[in-house]
Amino acid sequence: MSERPQLERLCVHETVDEKIPIEAFADAFSDLDVPVEIVGDDEEFDQTDAVASFRPREAFLDAGWTHCIRAGYDEFDTDAHEAAGVPLTNSTGIHDTTVGELAVGYMVSLARMLHIYRDHQNANDWLADPEYERPFTVENERLCVVGLGPLGQGIAKRADALGMDVVGVDIRPVSGLGLDRVYDAARIQQAVEDARFVVLTTPLTEATRGLVDRDVFDAMRDDAYLINVSRGAIVDQDALVEALENDDIAGAALDVFYDEPLPADAPFWEMEEVIVTPHAAAQAATYGDRIADLLETNLSRLGDGGTLWNRIV
Repeated sequence: MSERPQLERLCVHETVDEKIPIEAFADAFSDLDVPVEIVGDDEEFDQTDAVASFRPREAFLDAGWTHCIRAGYDEFDTDAHEAAGVPLTNSTGIHDTTVGELAVGYMVSLARMLHIYRDHQNANDWLADPEYERPFTVENERLCVVGLGPLGQGIAKRADALGMDVVGVDIRPVSGLGLDRVYDAARIQQAVEDARFVVLTTPLTEATRGLVDRDVFDAMRDDAYLINVSRGAIVDQDALVEALENDDIAGAALDVFYDEPLPADAPFWEMEEVIVTPHAAAQAATYGDRIADLLETNLSRLGDGGTLWNRIV
């Protein structure tokens, strides 16, 4: 970046409004030394522009820096950014609380049957005596977290506070998390075989696409639950449906899917032991503020000749 012109403008692309009220997001930068503009698809960019966007656009390859306002950047063409010499950053590291709390909420709901009681409430049905062995507590249950980046670490920390036995799967050695054990990704079947909950937080890459397949479901306990707060394509969806229909696993909580919005004919809608949420893990009133803080930090680092945090290319 040192050889590139000084950034003179922060452009907030209109797709930001898909996740954050765009006017409020732009107002969060009122103290910046550079002007902030809300722009659309007709805007032209040059190397003095930084762009914050929810979705990619080819025009961003003319800018000086592109920031994806979400952690998942798989929709952005990293090869094109690298070829154009335009840095691409993402918003990883700001979702540990929101995603961590949602994952804990899933586990407690699945264990304590809160989702089932709510279904019966909607039907005005007093479910007084579920099967004796069905409700359980998460305390002392094993959780396997697949992917120990900021999201996985946030979940592991909260699960440990609940008295859960936490193990992990990651391609890197991970220390300092207090986990009982960390498995290499090639040993995921061994990692999940004793877990009551398996939570997916790994990024979607060619290596992780379809990572959770029939072999993984076969290795899981029949009273285990899958939780996916990462990307739908990490799971072989046909294998998941089959595992649920055959009672090979007990249930699932799914925030992400192959196709979003989830099609009306998707089988998950009708499955009592499946919780469906609309890619909501990151949603919180503080979402925009956290991203704004990250962008301001990076703008400051560039001004001081430093390197960008969360740089992908």
